[in-house]
This record gives sequence, structure tokens and C-alpha cells, in this order.
Amino acid sequence: MTSGRTIIGMAGTAALVYRACVVPRLMRWGATDEEVAGPYPGAELVPDGERGATMAVTIDAPPEQVWPWLVQLGGDRGGWYSWDHLDNAGRPSARRVHPEWQDIALGDHVKYWTRRGPVDAWEVAALEPNRFLGLRGLSDLRGRSLDPTLPRPSAYTEGLWGFLLNELPGGRTRLVIGGYQTFRPRWLERVVSHWLFPPVVWIMQARMLAVLARNVERAAR
Repeated sequence: MTSGRTIIGMAGTAALVYRACVVPRLMRWGATDEEVAGPYPGAELVPDGERGATMAVTIDAPPEQVWPWLVQLGGDRGGWYSWDHLDNAGRPSARRVHPEWQDIALGDHVKYWTRRGPVDAWEVAALEPNRFLGLRGLSDLRGRSLDPTLPRPSAYTEGLWGFLLNELPGGRTRLVIGGYQTFRPRWLERVVSHWLFPPVVWIMQARMLAVLARNVERAAR
């Protein structure tokens, strides 16, 4: 009985440490206090949305050299610049800018590669060249896309995945990835946002930032 209580106590302590100390660090990897707490574009695109993870990196190249890499995001295009065997069905992400993937417009859909092939995953909901790209996803809990013009059901998930480019002195760029998210029912939002998502987002997005910075800087040289 005593050993059981000890294990439960240790597990509870570990959970508290994870929630209080680990999660906040994962959710703001590389970002400054201002980038985390300051305004971020796209709040109006996700009704009742809460600010999600905010992660950032400084790239030694101007925004106009970073932007083409963002425009070609997609499972059937340049990939995601992350762990390709996890999020791109093993297909390698682009290592250069492809002119044939540079056309993008509001309302276009960015695809995600699955075992069944590429499927529409995000809608281009915000587009300001060399400044901001916002991808919106809206689906039920089975992953089926929903129409954003219709009322939301009782159970759904919605989010804006944003890529913000801030120009820095010396021809550099601050890439800030952030956005907004909503999960319903609300108990699911607490479980997913506070416990499940942080390590997954950190694993994939920190890799994405590192690969993007490396690729852009290499191309700029």
C-alpha cells in the first residue's frame, strides 16, 4: 500500500512539474516575451480561439528570401521541412525553391500526405507576401473537413497556423510561427492543449524552424 501511494505521489509530482515547467518552455521555443505576449495576426479567423504555441528563429536572410520557402509548403509540394518520415509519408522535403510551386492565393488548399495520398488539410486564410501566411484547419473529431461558413458543431477542432516574417537590421528575418486554436468540447481542449499537443508541436516545429533556417541561409550564400 505504501509503495503504491509513493508511486502515485511521484506520478502526481511529475505531472505537476511537466505542466508547470516543461510545457511553458515547449510552447515558446526560441520566442521572446514580446513575441509570446504581443499581438499576432489572424485572431479574427478562429472564433473563440486561444493563442497557441509561439516559436521563433532568426534567419540570416531578408524576408523576400524566406517567403518562397513558406509558399511551397504542402505534402504534394515542398513538404514541411520537419521529420519527413513522421509528417510527410517519408517523402523528402524540398531543399531548394521550386518556381512551379510559387503560385498561391487566398482560398487555396494546402495538402497533407497520407497513406491514401494527398488530402486537403489547410485553407490559405491569410496571405500578405513577404510578411504573413495563415493556414486554417477546421474539422470534426474524425478528421473530416468542415465548411467554415456553416455553424460549428458541438465537437470540432479549428486552428490557424501562422508564419510571420519580421525584418531585422542587417538583412535578417525573424520567423515567428504561432496562431490560434479551438477544441470542443472544452474538456477535450484542456486535455489536448495542456497535455498532449506541447511535446508533439515542439518535436515537429522546432525541427521545422531549424531546417528552414539552414536551407534559407544556405541558398542565400
